[in-house]
Amino acid sequence: MIYKFKGINAEGKKVNDKIEAQSLAEAKSKLKSKKILYKSITEDTPSLFDSIDFSRKYKISPQELSVLSRELAMYIRSGITIVAALRVIQSHYDKNKKIKLFLTTISTYLDEGKDFYSALEEQNVVVLPPFFKQSIKVSENGGVLDEVLLELSRFLKEQDKINKEIKSAFAYPSFMIIVSLLMISFMLTFVVPQITGIFESMNQKLPTPTIVVISMGDFFNTHFKAMLAVIFVGTATFMLLMKRSHKFAYAVHKFLLKLPLFGTIIEKSELARFSYIASLLTRSGVPFVKTVNLSANVLNNLVLKELFVDASKQVVEGKLLSKALNEADTKIDYAFIQSIALGEETSEVENVLTNISELYFEENKDKIATLLTLLEPSLMLFVGGSIGFIVAAMLLPIFSMSIH
Repeated sequence: MIYKFKGINAEGKKVNDKIEAQSLAEAKSKLKSKKILYKSITEDTPSLFDSIDFSRKYKISPQELSVLSRELAMYIRSGITIVAALRVIQSHYDKNKKIKLFLTTISTYLDEGKDFYSALEEQNVVVLPPFFKQSIKVSENGGVLDEVLLELSRFLKEQDKINKEIKSAFAYPSFMIIVSLLMISFMLTFVVPQITGIFESMNQKLPTPTIVVISMGDFFNTHFKAMLAVIFVGTATFMLLMKRSHKFAYAVHKFLLKLPLFGTIIEKSELARFSYIASLLTRSGVPFVKTVNLSANVLNNLVLKELFVDASKQVVEGKLLSKALNEADTKIDYAFIQSIALGEETSEVENVLTNISELYFEENKDKIATLLTLLEPSLMLFVGGSIGFIVAAMLLPIFSMSIH
């Protein structure tokens, strides 16, 4: 639980902060150990937003976690203890109360004698990726905490960079699609009905394109609010089912993998992420069986996630990962399975996984660039063609009237 308090610290300064503890008594004990004389201490009640979100844990972004990892690694390399390093870093986050509370909580657990991994595991302020905590656990036992933290920082930074590149690449096409749909809807709902009255007084047969556009305009004008409601309800229902129904989400993810081009991009992106994290965990000293399971749980696509989780269970029983993947009902890129098999034969799984991740990341960049090159002119043709068809359909009766 989170408790908020007001008081005076050992330096005589007023403090107004939060602390994590299992009970009120434990919160008071922690404040006493920090030499803080509290005036008031109460449980931090959740806000309306927290209630709607169903979770009060802060979802730290890859970029924030990357910066934290790098800072901590640098301080540890400089010979500063991890407790002192965390206290220094806390001062960098005065404006971000959640991360500051997270760092304060970790420092408190360390002061109580817990190791860094246990402190990360027990805190309830921030959601941390399982592979991150496992890497910390192994590296702490092996005395290479600073090196692993730097490696984690690089990985998280690279993942954040890739995600931003993909979002940026699809920003313009998404904008064009939304604008074109809004323009077409506007014309059919408001412009076309205004012109329809003119045609009714002409007493002549209208061309087929004009009849089609008028019918579409009447439909949009009559059912515009209903269509907006259906879109809103449909979107909300879809998002809710994706979160609550595993069967529905699995079916959607399976469908996405079967899409031409997009399916390949999604699959290779997931395989690249799995390979990078697996290579990182292997390099950190995590046993291969646990590496496969942890790496699988980082995947977003449920089909591929369950494939690797099932494969990890077979690896526990003594089967090779490549063989388990090859015999599975869900088929993935055969080149990936062959590469894993080669790594298992030569005992170079770590290097093979690193090479696979780099190869797939580069392949995806090229495919996305090609996709966008084809998508932009296609969208322009769609927008121009749709609006041109509507305008031409409205002008055809006028042209035919002037000819006669």
